[in-house]
Amino acid sequence: MFFNRFQLLFAVCLMILMAFYFIDFSKYRGEPPNITPTTPERSHSSASLSYSHVSRSSVTRPLPGSCICPQDSYILKDHLPKEQSEELKQRRAREFQLNKNRTTSVLSRLLFALPNSPLQYPIQGYTVQPLTSTVIPALGLHAEKRKSYKVVLSVSKGILTTEIQHQDVTVKGSGENKLIIESNNLVILNNLLAKVSYTSTIYHVNTGDLATFQFENHEAVFPIAIKQPHIPVLYDIGTDISSQVTITTKTFLRYRELKVLLDSIRKFYNNIKVIIADDSLEPEPIHRENILHYIMPPAQGWFAGRNLAVSQVTTKYFLWVDDDFVFTEKTKIEKLVEVMEANPELDVVGGAVEENQFYFTLIYEEGKENEGGCLYRKSQGKFHSLPGYPQCFLTNGVVNFFLARTDAVQKVGFDPKLQRVAHSEFFMDGLGSLLVASCSHVSIGHQPKTADSQSSIYDEYRHPGENDEEFKLQLHFYKNNLKCITYG
Repeated sequence: MFFNRFQLLFAVCLMILMAFYFIDFSKYRGEPPNITPTTPERSHSSASLSYSHVSRSSVTRPLPGSCICPQDSYILKDHLPKEQSEELKQRRAREFQLNKNRTTSVLSRLLFALPNSPLQYPIQGYTVQPLTSTVIPALGLHAEKRKSYKVVLSVSKGILTTEIQHQDVTVKGSGENKLIIESNNLVILNNLLAKVSYTSTIYHVNTGDLATFQFENHEAVFPIAIKQPHIPVLYDIGTDISSQVTITTKTFLRYRELKVLLDSIRKFYNNIKVIIADDSLEPEPIHRENILHYIMPPAQGWFAGRNLAVSQVTTKYFLWVDDDFVFTEKTKIEKLVEVMEANPELDVVGGAVEENQFYFTLIYEEGKENEGGCLYRKSQGKFHSLPGYPQCFLTNGVVNFFLARTDAVQKVGFDPKLQRVAHSEFFMDGLGSLLVASCSHVSIGHQPKTADSQSSIYDEYRHPGENDEEFKLQLHFYKNNLKCITYG
């Protein structure tokens, strides 16, 4: 009996405490960001809605804070040459600001739609061509009856115009960056607002402006995207795989393996074009039908060869393979093309090598500008499956057997500074630009390793020394503005 009473008393106390919590603290939950008001707080009425204060509808996005490096990270500044460390940091800081100025748009500012606003305006999708007059859609005012209505529109990178003035309306600033429209007739005012046009005054292929729209103490800010339209670049995919895909590879001192690869390709695809980038010390001629053999200066490296090979592709897609791979019955290029065509947002689709489906995700935190960001490469990391293709899933990087959109990869490129061991670095450079997937239902074989007369020379170039690893870490510090990198 005592126990039941104790339970009842405990429940009642708990309910009272919860009631106090919701009464006293609920007003703090779900608040918008703390933004400085543009006007002193006061109560007023508009369109039968009550306001207690008006806040800014646009604020600058806060800078990221310092990111934390795990214990097993490479702290990149520790790998800089001591005598050049400070100079490299200063040069990196200057270059980062230049890059930020080039890539950051006013459209990245945070915009807030304030509550109970009588203003109507476009919130997304209003795009204009540079130096071209374009009507601003959906501008309007919804307010209660007043003796007079006055709205103000202002921009910073263009001018605003409207049609010839009506006798019951006053227009000031037409053809300037600040337009004032006042009328005692709301219908007439809205008719003029529907005819307001924006024209940018600077030529830029991809930038933006922010328009401020004001009525009494109400203010709204909406984005204007200024973009030069792209001329489409389309690929004729023809009627067969040979007109859709080019096979590309890079070779160095491995002509025996290369011959096996080429023989296996022709076994399954007798007419598909193959592009070979060759930086061998003593190149050997390759005379085969529909094979392009490009001789490079000796030992230029892995990524330089990739750049050369991909630069010569004329098909919509290319299939990258290593020179010691071998095609099998499971190397169905058509299946990878099918995935890409069904998912036009995809840029790269990887397969499996000897049933090994290597893939990874890249977790990146921007960090403080003067410190750099933190990057974590997580092996076997993935996101979710592709709709309609449960054997495929999204990730950030895949194995050296992949199908890719030619134009997308050409925009990212392969850094020729990376000469020996490099693969993840391409996907690091493409993070945020390339949408990558991995599929298990298409695979390629790998030739067994054999000892030959050139193995010792090949190994000397293939396996980097400590200086190569240090160079790569220094490159990540400067080029990618990284504070640390972790391989997991």
